[in-house]
Amino acid sequence: MTAAALPNTGAVTGLGETLAFFRDPSFSQRRFSELGDVFETKLLAQSIVFIRGERAIGDLLKQEDSLQGWWPDSVRQLLGSKSLANRSGADHKARRRVVGQLFSSAALSRYTPQIEALVDDLADELQHTDGPVPLAARMRRFAFSVIATTVLGLDNANRDALFTDFEIWTRALFSIPLALPGTPFARALAARQRLLARLKTVLQTSNVERKGGLDLLSGGLDEAGLPLDDDDLVEQLLLLLFAGYETTASSLSCLFRALLLNPEVEHWLMQDLNSHERPSRLDATVLEVMRMTPPVGGFFRRNTQSIELADVAIPQGRVIQVVLSSSSATDQTDLEAFRPQRHLDGSFQQTLLPFGGGERVCLGKALAELEIRLMATGLLQRVQLQLEPDQDLSLQLIPSPTPRDGLLVTATAR
Repeated sequence: MTAAALPNTGAVTGLGETLAFFRDPSFSQRRFSELGDVFETKLLAQSIVFIRGERAIGDLLKQEDSLQGWWPDSVRQLLGSKSLANRSGADHKARRRVVGQLFSSAALSRYTPQIEALVDDLADELQHTDGPVPLAARMRRFAFSVIATTVLGLDNANRDALFTDFEIWTRALFSIPLALPGTPFARALAARQRLLARLKTVLQTSNVERKGGLDLLSGGLDEAGLPLDDDDLVEQLLLLLFAGYETTASSLSCLFRALLLNPEVEHWLMQDLNSHERPSRLDATVLEVMRMTPPVGGFFRRNTQSIELADVAIPQGRVIQVVLSSSSATDQTDLEAFRPQRHLDGSFQQTLLPFGGGERVCLGKALAELEIRLMATGLLQRVQLQLEPDQDLSLQLIPSPTPRDGLLVTATAR
């Protein structure tokens, strides 16, 4: 069968498409509906192929040898030229193996008591706070505290200082890369320099004084024989801060948003949590949240050879954006409903890739999954949350899904 030609929106400069991309949450879905599961358009004068659906994504991931990583210019600049995310081939794989030791099973076991303590701290704070609390902001601070405490071993003061600059940096990752004074991107570049300086100070702390997991990184570097200087290492630390933070914060906010909007599911889940058996209902609930609001909305690749995706020909050198969405074509009719039971009764057969896929799957995936389960169990058993009325619960999607009004709640002890 001859592959079909690549459908195209016909955009010439990409200006109109770029404005639509940043303003319209349904940007890709509208074009998928019109052009199919594989199409090409232009954003900021860059030709980009959008794909979705099990078949197209599956075809892509089977051809890893013909792909390399790719990020928008704003991300490349803010992560840095030495960053693992901006490397390819053997160089990328070697560094990923070393940095990945910070998220190994042994490392996660070491981190667990500290994470549980941070969950308890948040539960205490929520119970003793008068008035509404923006839960999404608390989840962002929690997720950052976990990675800064467990991996970097920072105390509260240094953690808070790092967090302030990190939030400035994060907000501009997917922005127009214009470094004009006062723009989010310019502020993010300045914050990046302060972050790198602080991280270099952490690296220069002696092994004896370190309290986090950086000894795992040092040992892995020695074993791999990688000659990384401090400038190289701090860019890897900046990436792993992002990998262990953004996806987790988004997942936690979306999990509690879903439970607050569906109290019958929370009741169903609590029955399982209180049984002290393996929380299969929690696993199903987390999967359903990931299905509906994946923390990674998509990921990018560039094909170094001509390939075919879902019987569509993709010429060499195209940037490919994979869109992870729950609304792909399917025979199921209830996918708009939040129903965790679908993951227990065998009715859901699709493959989920909430943290991306292939050899560049999100580095912080295992840590995020651990934090989500510890937070859900610890907080739900101690605190009763109630949504504040008259707030916008729709999701801001960039850089990761989060409730627009911050998920305002009041909390009481159970």
